[in-house]
Amino acid sequence: MTRSPRAVRALVTTLAALLTATAAAAPARATPEPRAPRDFVALHSVDPTILHEIRYVTPHNFTGERIDGYRQPLCILTRPAAEALRTAQRRLLPQGYSLKVYDCYRPQRAVDHFVRWAEDLDDQTMKAEFYPNVDKTRLFADGYIAEKSGHSRGSTVDLTLVRLPARPTRPYHPGQPLVPCFAPQDQRFPDNSVDMGTGYDCFDTRSHTLDPRVQGVQRANRLLLKDTLEDVGLVNLPEEWWHFTYKPEPYPDTYFDFPVSAKSLAGRR
Repeated sequence: MTRSPRAVRALVTTLAALLTATAAAAPARATPEPRAPRDFVALHSVDPTILHEIRYVTPHNFTGERIDGYRQPLCILTRPAAEALRTAQRRLLPQGYSLKVYDCYRPQRAVDHFVRWAEDLDDQTMKAEFYPNVDKTRLFADGYIAEKSGHSRGSTVDLTLVRLPARPTRPYHPGQPLVPCFAPQDQRFPDNSVDMGTGYDCFDTRSHTLDPRVQGVQRANRLLLKDTLEDVGLVNLPEEWWHFTYKPEPYPDTYFDFPVSAKSLAGRR
């Protein structure tokens, strides 16, 4: 049977409408989250004795809120970096100290969160503790915030020393009074770390590892951390006493964006 041109056009229009409706009704497929390469590991699987206080999964950080991409309080690192920390820990334990990590691998989405926060000049929630002497307009120029972080390459870690037996750290409660991060240890936020002269993530020149104002026990503590870690291949960033990078980095030019979670390490090929 021969159909008229008008009938053919009507049939085509009907079929197109049905296809459109079917596509609209079909459930959208979620984009799968990226996974870590096989040579990334959870630090606790390499050395379960190293203490963890993953700050960015909590609001006790310079933004005052949990950071994007931190799903669990987990330290993920490339295997060589994790094994170097294990070696350092074995040297420190007989001396009565343990390492404690604050941050390890950091997804790019977390760095993007930092950038958005730094660009919002009205958000000064945590200024009194983390950057009391730094104008927020200077955070990029002074190097405290950047669009890329070595943490995203997987071999950089922020950490400190804890005297054993480790005391519990009092939890942070949003809205509590804030004290400058460079105040004397008995005045600033209580941390079970040894006295390093400042708290973690303190945006101040006193955080420079060899700042001449930091002397005595504080300087000795910084040098113990620095010397121990550099002896096993972790190099200190001079502007931050807590920041170390394993060298040579397995991924010196790659910035990963898988979430900080056990799922990122599961089911990899």
